[in-house]
Amino acid sequence: MEVDKKLLEHVAGLARLKLSEDELNKFLPQLKETLEFFSRLKEIDTGNVKPSFHPVELKNATREDKEEKCLSQDDALSLAEHKKNGYFKGPRAV
Repeated sequence: MEVDKKLLEHVAGLARLKLSEDELNKFLPQLKETLEFFSRLKEIDTGNVKPSFHPVELKNATREDKEEKCLSQDDALSLAEHKKNGYFKGPRAV
């Protein structure tokens, strides 16, 4: 693939970027280098590699659900500043 100023201007236009002449001159070698690195990936033999949809194996980090004693209503409300009729009182929602 021919990477030139015209291609860079086209890509910038697709991305809705307005690049100055200095930016075009700065980014052109960087784009060429990036595309060269990606072209090297074609040389790698991946025939015997299984597909990987996630690089790190996902495991469920769960614990056993144990029934335990929970707070009474009075204990739960003991430190609440705003309470009314045995419930937490919050701001009015309109």
